[in-house]
Amino acid sequence: MNNLKIVFTIGIVSLSTLFVACNSMKVGMDNQRGNEPAFPKGNKITNNNFVGTAWITMMVTDSVYNTSIGTVTFEPGARTNWHKHPGGQILLITDGQGYYQEKGKPAQLLKKGDVVEIRPMIEHWHGATPQKTLIHIAVGTNTVKGSVVWLQQVSNDEYLRATMTTPKNPTTNN
Repeated sequence: MNNLKIVFTIGIVSLSTLFVACNSMKVGMDNQRGNEPAFPKGNKITNNNFVGTAWITMMVTDSVYNTSIGTVTFEPGARTNWHKHPGGQILLITDGQGYYQEKGKPAQLLKKGDVVEIRPMIEHWHGATPQKTLIHIAVGTNTVKGSVVWLQQVSNDEYLRATMTTPKNPTTNN
């Protein structure tokens, strides 16, 4: 009977040690992944609708839900041209810092966790600050109404004005 207790105790201690070791490995792996973006950077954007360097990964283009969803990564200083969406757009800021500006209004500073709801046909642009990368998920809503309408570049003067006069998140949902 004593031998059975000793074998049982050794088994419990071994399982406990294995459990602790596995949990330590999992925590270590989670910490390694902590600095990686949630979604891949994607393909470098090579069209003339952006100033600077940006990447995109399209995650959903769906005709059932009339939605397109992509993650966009902007290097510091990169930005979209002025544009508008016939069905509207939602931006979910997942990392970094950037700007959002509607035509005729001051730019807004964006940071991780901010949400921007852009009404249909509102002319706007968005992009990174001069010092930091910006990563956001762009949700194109009501895509049956049409695709994005690209307009002129955001000039360097417009961009620099935005960096100097940006209020903190006046119309985001944060």
